[in-house]
Amino acid sequence: MKDPVTIVTGITYDRDSIEKWIFSQKNNNCPVTKQVILSDAAADLTPNITLRRLIQSWCTLHAAQGIERLPTPKPPVSKPQILKILKDAKNIPQMQMKCLQRLRSIASQNQTNKRCMETVGTAEFLASLIVKNTLRASRSESSSEEDFSDLIKASEEALSVLYGLQLSESGLKSLTLNGEFLESLTRFMQYASYESRVYAVMMLKSMLEVADPAQLINLRPEFFVELAQILRDQHVCQNASKATLKILICVCPWGRNKMKAVEAGVVPILIELLLDSSDKRACEMMLMVLDLLCQCADGRSELTKHGAGLAIVSKKILRISHVASERAVRILHSVSKFSATPGILQEMLQIGVVAKLCLVLQVDCGVKTKERAREILKLHARAWRNSACIHNSLISSYPS
Repeated sequence: MKDPVTIVTGITYDRDSIEKWIFSQKNNNCPVTKQVILSDAAADLTPNITLRRLIQSWCTLHAAQGIERLPTPKPPVSKPQILKILKDAKNIPQMQMKCLQRLRSIASQNQTNKRCMETVGTAEFLASLIVKNTLRASRSESSSEEDFSDLIKASEEALSVLYGLQLSESGLKSLTLNGEFLESLTRFMQYASYESRVYAVMMLKSMLEVADPAQLINLRPEFFVELAQILRDQHVCQNASKATLKILICVCPWGRNKMKAVEAGVVPILIELLLDSSDKRACEMMLMVLDLLCQCADGRSELTKHGAGLAIVSKKILRISHVASERAVRILHSVSKFSATPGILQEMLQIGVVAKLCLVLQVDCGVKTKERAREILKLHARAWRNSACIHNSLISSYPS
């Protein structure tokens, strides 16, 4: 233990460990007694000063063995302290950056500080600051380069603090109600540094996962253009790419979002990524997004127009996971049912899609996946059944 604290059940834990248990892992019980901890009581962590002093004394006694004495931890921040910093950041422009840096330092110390900051409205303040600065930056882009840079830097610092707060579900839902903030994040990604773009997309993922579907219907086309750019950028970390895919999975089922994603060029980007990716979860998510986009005619057109579209989808069947196979077969099902021109049917035969579907019927890969594969093969039996492109070992499984 470095900073022993006692919770309401009377059990003492290390502060970092119990905060992670309660706040990050979302547990609501005491690990030892299993008693339920109410949300208000969860934030009431009492420092066990006696035990901390014993630990420090033990460290001092064993200094000869290279044990360093643990410093006395800083007490958690109080609400008046945070409110004072927020007031200064709002009313004194020259202090804004210094106040934001102070907020980031406080949030990084422990989860108790983060919850205190959320309680007094820090997230709402930071979101409004990003909205205001991003709007001003878009207006001053062509005037003072120095002013533009200062506004973007302040927004980047504010976003860094906001992401670091690790907001609760209720805090995230509150942010999703701020339509201006969602638009500002989209606009902000056009100007921001690499690191801030990652923060922005991770923040969007957290918010959209808890958003009401009604809030996802009217997303602007620019939103999807920025997501496409994140996927296209080879320098973006894998976590940011996966977060972007998760966002697309969340939003594409609603309204005209499928069309907007297709128009932003997401389909060919995903095909190129699938060609190079060997990450299991990433491939599954890419196929999930493609499955959603292929539910509209333009999405299917983009897939079949790409030289490697059908081939890479077929290749991922039986190579990644049951989930990936199911999604890949769903994509092929959409294409064969709604976009099956003679040319596409011939291509599916020549590149081995039909043979792969026959193989699906012979192996264990899920009942629904087999049903869809069987339906595809039956649907185009006249064009495929007697083809020399299908090996004898597979033609026997072709459904009658």
